[in-house]
Amino acid sequence: MAYQAVFQRYELKYMITREQKETILHAMQPYMALDDYGRTTIRNIYYDTDTYRLIRHSIEKPVYKEKLRLRSYGQACADSKIFVELKKKYKSVVYKRRLSMTEDSAMQWLDGRSACGEPSQISGEIEYFISYYKTLKPRTFLSYEREAYFSLDRSDFRVTFDDHILSRQEEVSLQSQVWGEPLLEEGKVLMEIKCSEGIPLWMTSVLSKERIFKSSFSKYGTAYQEIIYPQLKREKFYDRCMV
Repeated sequence: MAYQAVFQRYELKYMITREQKETILHAMQPYMALDDYGRTTIRNIYYDTDTYRLIRHSIEKPVYKEKLRLRSYGQACADSKIFVELKKKYKSVVYKRRLSMTEDSAMQWLDGRSACGEPSQISGEIEYFISYYKTLKPRTFLSYEREAYFSLDRSDFRVTFDDHILSRQEEVSLQSQVWGEPLLEEGKVLMEIKCSEGIPLWMTSVLSKERIFKSSFSKYGTAYQEIIYPQLKREKFYDRCMV
């Protein structure tokens, strides 16, 4: 399957109920269809520094922020094709660069054990990112069930629904099973609208009718605030008590 390597678009998030999801799916039927992945379990590995500099900066809602992650659609093995993604956001616009390579090649490259097999402008950007932040390592595993839809009019308008969002700091591997701490309230679904231009009138109509408003939900940010940071505080308190 061919893949898109460069993205520039808006990514708008909405926290909805399962009932609202069904209403939106019904409204989408004449205009959208499931993409090639359909409903799948997405696995992500987020890279960060030893002080979690990237996510700490991100949750401060700066004008510019960036992240590096690995992504697989389904459980990977060493020779599975996965994505290395460098994602940046500037003034609400998301810029994403990604490369497709095997899981084993990606891990060796990002860990500094080998060079990128096919050097390119994107690989150069990723290597600069790694050299700039110095202490980047796989810090967090995030998985979720996703349904992804594309527009039948051939525009770049897309809608995704994510649920069963789980996070953990152990067994950080795309080859692992899915498990971890849930990040969504029971019965909630994260919907994302991705587009480079405006939202179609039929979608704005259903959002207005259902009183669905944009929200600010970051999967990695929520994992840091609700799981990682409290754990770091407990560890720091324990270390003080042992002195």
